[in-house]
Amino acid sequence: MRNVRLGLLALTVIALLPGAQAKSADWDAMQFLVGEWVGEGGGGPGQGSGGFSFLPDLKNTVLVRRNHSEYPPQDGRPAYSHEDLMVIYRDGTRVRGDNYDNEGHVIRYAVQAAGGQVVFLGDEQPSAARYRLIYTKSGAYAVKIMFEITPPGKSDQFAKYIEASAKRK
Repeated sequence: MRNVRLGLLALTVIALLPGAQAKSADWDAMQFLVGEWVGEGGGGPGQGSGGFSFLPDLKNTVLVRRNHSEYPPQDGRPAYSHEDLMVIYRDGTRVRGDNYDNEGHVIRYAVQAAGGQVVFLGDEQPSAARYRLIYTKSGAYAVKIMFEITPPGKSDQFAKYIEASAKRK
């Protein structure tokens, strides 16, 4: 019991040390994306609609992106919906994003933001496709969205998969 009390005391002291608590992140270059959005667009999966949000969480130490897209039946394919969740965070001086979707994909992104554009560039993996997601500010309350994919093992040959636009709710 004494060891448990000492362990709890040590954790409490460490948590109270200056700099031990997580600091709020500076999301200025991505601020134009913060909020809730309604979008529409098309590409490889067909013409679709949906929405997404970018919202700060955990005392502003992360941004959480939630996305939902609906695709009606097209060209013999049944209707379906796509959902994904991305947690964007600082890793030292870099910004990273980990994306998970309802199709079982996990994409690890490096994030670059400047001048009204945010680029999520998927990590390279041997013999696997690579992904790039780009948001570009196109007005006070609008963004253009491009999602691109490479063929497996060709990490620099991006081709447009989805092109969309969105307006702030």
